[in-house]
Amino acid sequence: MFVDRVEIEVTGGKGGDGCLSFRRERHVPRGGPDGGDGGDGGSVILRAEEGVDSLIALSHRKFWKAPRGLHGSGARRRGRNGEDVIIPVPPGTVVRDVEGDFVLRDLTQIGDTLVAARGGKGGKGNWRFKSAINQAPREYTLGTDGEHRKIHLELKVIADVGLVGKPNAGKSTLLSRVTRARPEIASYPFTTKHPNLGRVVIDFDRTFVMADIPGLIEGAHLGVGLGHEFLRHIERAGILIHLVEPAPLDGTLPLENYRNIRSELVQYNPLLGERPEIVAVTKAELPGAAEVRDELAADIGRDVLLISAVTGAGLNELTRRAAELLDEANQARRAGQAKQVEGLGGE
Repeated sequence: MFVDRVEIEVTGGKGGDGCLSFRRERHVPRGGPDGGDGGDGGSVILRAEEGVDSLIALSHRKFWKAPRGLHGSGARRRGRNGEDVIIPVPPGTVVRDVEGDFVLRDLTQIGDTLVAARGGKGGKGNWRFKSAINQAPREYTLGTDGEHRKIHLELKVIADVGLVGKPNAGKSTLLSRVTRARPEIASYPFTTKHPNLGRVVIDFDRTFVMADIPGLIEGAHLGVGLGHEFLRHIERAGILIHLVEPAPLDGTLPLENYRNIRSELVQYNPLLGERPEIVAVTKAELPGAAEVRDELAADIGRDVLLISAVTGAGLNELTRRAAELLDEANQARRAGQAKQVEGLGGE
């Protein structure tokens, strides 16, 4: 089961109370205060971890609370701190505060962490209040409560390349041919119910992650079909591979299908219209596929690939072009970052 949105409540542990105690030992005429401090409460921490690809574990447990800190004791012994609770989440998880409706953090990289609910501080023991004019203080403080927060977690798949296209365009079949991913494949629409990821190996030191984004239909940006369930996963893809079926089962025209999907992407997020895109006509083994490729290329004014995930035709060219586009995008991003640094240095 794939879960990409969940709402949970997190609570940090309460801090332990400070201790009120006086030293009483034989042969020690002047004891004095020796109450120790309380321990700090544990915190609830979210951490992006490799190998976690869904929020399903959090959907079964809505309340997370860290242990409290222990109370202080005599002989200035400090209470033990409560242990932190670590919640593993997939990279690409956006954490939002429900009450304030603002983003706490976007956990994009493996190892990124967020203290969702900080534990309370331990109280002070009475020895902390000893002074020249107060030799026997009876003051001590209680531990403070930990933070409590209701948070909404939303997973947006992180992939270098996103496969888009109408249902049954061949996205899952392509992913299974160029990676080790094994998505469900069938001849009916909407076989894929959630994004599938796989790693494409170009050579010994060049790889990229490809995501099969489930099929889109007209009106998806308004929530038609599974709408936003699919579209939000495209936002993080560095480049798009748009697959066009030459002979759709529903009798629609390939060129119109391409235009409709492009329109849905732009209406959902205008930036997606500027994303580098490779267009490919799938199922090259079918009669008329080459003619559809030529018609589409003439309409959009750029090259369109002709591929077949069944025979393997054109797949090497497709992955090579994707790798080249990714290299260009990365170089452009690094150049932009360098310019920003230069601009800051000149100020």
